[in-house]
Amino acid sequence: MTPRASNLAWLAVIVAIGLNLRPLLTSISPLMGVILNATGLSFRGASMLTGLPVVAMGVCAFGASALSGAMGNARGVAIGLVAIVVACAARLVAGHAAALIASAAVAGTGVAVIQALLPGVMKTRFSARLPFAMGLYSASIMAGGGLGASITPAVASRMSWQAGLAFWALPAAIALAVWLLLMRADALPRASSPRRAARAPSLFFNRRAWTLGIFFGLVNGGYTSLVAWMPAHYQQLGRGVTESGALLAMLTVFQASSALLLPMAAARFGGGRDRRPWLALGLVAQLAGFGLLLVAPLSSPLVVVALLGGGLGGVFALTLVLTLDHADDPELAGRLVAFVQGVGFVIAALAPVVAGVVRDVSGGFSMSWMMLAASLVAMIALNVVFSPRSYARAMAARGEVSAPRGTRSIRRADPSSATRGTDGDNVRRSPLP
Repeated sequence: MTPRASNLAWLAVIVAIGLNLRPLLTSISPLMGVILNATGLSFRGASMLTGLPVVAMGVCAFGASALSGAMGNARGVAIGLVAIVVACAARLVAGHAAALIASAAVAGTGVAVIQALLPGVMKTRFSARLPFAMGLYSASIMAGGGLGASITPAVASRMSWQAGLAFWALPAAIALAVWLLLMRADALPRASSPRRAARAPSLFFNRRAWTLGIFFGLVNGGYTSLVAWMPAHYQQLGRGVTESGALLAMLTVFQASSALLLPMAAARFGGGRDRRPWLALGLVAQLAGFGLLLVAPLSSPLVVVALLGGGLGGVFALTLVLTLDHADDPELAGRLVAFVQGVGFVIAALAPVVAGVVRDVSGGFSMSWMMLAASLVAMIALNVVFSPRSYARAMAARGEVSAPRGTRSIRRADPSSATRGTDGDNVRRSPLP
């Protein structure tokens, strides 16, 4: 396989995998009323169907580096896809609340493994055009969320709500098959050395890693809350199931577009690796969207979803790029992304649960939207600290040094790491076609 064909094949399979990382969340919300009636769940209990997978995404991300060291990135991603296939397929016969909640946990674990391992590979393979590759990956995640919101009700209306949820085992199985074929044709090499992994300094005491994790968590808290409750909010205001599901689908269309375009704009017009102005733009757009959702949700729903989706998608992708910017060493960058996602998704999982509790107590979602707007104000202030000049200093703690742009980073603990790729994988660095 030529380098150009190899790059195109890997980009295609990365997109196919990204499309399968959000339907397990967005397929729930349009059918929430039906699920509540069929299972007897309360709003608080139903929030676990979207909150629990996000918790799993966070908690299990912390162990992704160990999984990579044991079997390699490629096999780890394959295991994540298997978990998604099994969890979604099980929903075909999951008529009880406990079974649905268990499937949510298993699928969330699979997503956690994939999200933690893929960015490090992308950092190595597409280092010359990382914003484009990460934007494409993020856009596919958002697009998958939109497909989950729009296709699930159609399948459910023709068959059953269980079939609507289980449908998403099919595209996950296709992505798994393509991934396994590509592993054979252009395999990612062997896993890292357990001895080297054991010597790697922990990020647990790194202040910047925690700051990035909190920032990422607040970003995704808005996303998980909207996915879980925006259709229910509009249904409470008198809109139908199909129409409210269409609004969620439109939200993800704007997310996908922004996730692709905003990182590219930041790379082209940003004058270096300073992502702060573009992050601020996305945060302000979200703030305006929540303002409209509070004061005029029915008069301008398309504007609401455009502002919220555009802001969420762009900030999600840029936060991942910002995290990878902090370390030129792909191994360190991969561990940092895994840690940030671990912290972030645990935080994000709390948001829809809190919103569900507030809904049960207050009878509406306005208070939840106000809380999310307040978190955006805090994020705009926090964004100021992410100066490119601070990257090396922030990552120098605990023996980790990020080298200047264009050089390999230095690891005090293991000088031999300069010859390795992500987590010990000697993945080829290739320019995008």
